[in-house]
Amino acid sequence: MASPMKILVLMLLFLAPTCSHWVVDTLPGFPGKLPFQLQTGYIGVGEFEQVQLFYYFIESERSPENDPLLLWLTGGPGCSALSGILYEIGPFTINSANSTTGDIPALELNPYAWTKVANIIFLDQPAGTGFSYSKTWEAYRCSDTLSAQYAYSFLIKGYVEGNPLTDKYADDNNRVAYAHRMGLLSDNLYKSTKVNCNGHYVDEHPQNAACQYDLERVSKCTEKINMAQILEPKCSNENLLILDVSSVVENNVTSHLLLQHRCRDDNYLYSSIWANNKIVQKALHVREETVTEWVRCNESLTYDSSMERTEAYAYNVQSTLEYHRSFTNKSCRVLIYSGDHDMVVPHVSTKEWIESLKVGVEDEWRPWFVEDQVAGYTMKYSQEEYELTYATIKGAGHTAPEYKPQQCLSMLQRWLSYYPL
Repeated sequence: MASPMKILVLMLLFLAPTCSHWVVDTLPGFPGKLPFQLQTGYIGVGEFEQVQLFYYFIESERSPENDPLLLWLTGGPGCSALSGILYEIGPFTINSANSTTGDIPALELNPYAWTKVANIIFLDQPAGTGFSYSKTWEAYRCSDTLSAQYAYSFLIKGYVEGNPLTDKYADDNNRVAYAHRMGLLSDNLYKSTKVNCNGHYVDEHPQNAACQYDLERVSKCTEKINMAQILEPKCSNENLLILDVSSVVENNVTSHLLLQHRCRDDNYLYSSIWANNKIVQKALHVREETVTEWVRCNESLTYDSSMERTEAYAYNVQSTLEYHRSFTNKSCRVLIYSGDHDMVVPHVSTKEWIESLKVGVEDEWRPWFVEDQVAGYTMKYSQEEYELTYATIKGAGHTAPEYKPQQCLSMLQRWLSYYPL
């Protein structure tokens, strides 16, 4: 499952709570010693430090002393930071071509890791995410505000958000406009739906028969679309990797994972195999007695637009727009980016809330380039000591660095260096 929101908060980190850490020199699946510095550990937060948050700290491969420090919070909520490490911006990734069920999945270096230019702390939060846990059942109950409070052990000098879920109503509602813009809906259907539903497509009153009829037609046009990347196939809910039991080695049947390139989600299953291996967990210094099963995204926490809470998590912040607005009067640098083929959080919605901040335009809409090719489009806004850069990543889906790693690394490096995109 793609994570609906991810936030990077930059620069200064103060670990006031009790923490423990270990240096990791080698990892199962990776040949030899790691060519980068990796630490893992736990940070105790909350009352009596009942919540134990697991983190990975990876030093910059360029200049750890001079490069900025980033804190990566994967969204969901409930999606593990390891997903960001293995599939988006981390220094290594899974080599699915050389991985089988009989072995620990192979790891290889990511040439476009963000750790090339920054120190990064990847944090599993809230409790129940990744390897983070709570000492009591009561402390597993969390909310948007409490999760932010637990993570707030730092001062903000700037932040980066990628395909961010900002307003839970507006972002969902704008999917219809986005679908039309991307050619998934006809002009006539879009116009009819817009009129009959009065521009409101989420939780429309069931008595509005004309609107309901149009929304059903919209649904038929989009229900088989992969919302995380509209050009890629939508995966089934079944086991997506085919087991080949035809290979027999010394009378033992070895089940090989044959990656079917039809579906990107196939590759995500390797992370479960890797992270649930006891040898891997020992190498990462995970507390053995706390682990039941590692999952990429804990569905008991993950946001569902049809619910206000799950059993363990309350979605008590419906919009973060006012938080963004509060920063416009501060000394703060902001980078917001959107994969332009993401229908989970459409870029049209992101652009809309940025415009609503009413910050002056410093640099008008224009293309930005990587190796003389259009990598996306960008605008820059500024107001006294506040500045916001918005960028689209052409062809990218919801987790943009996963789809366009080279372009996203170039974007981050330029922004950190105060260069225009």
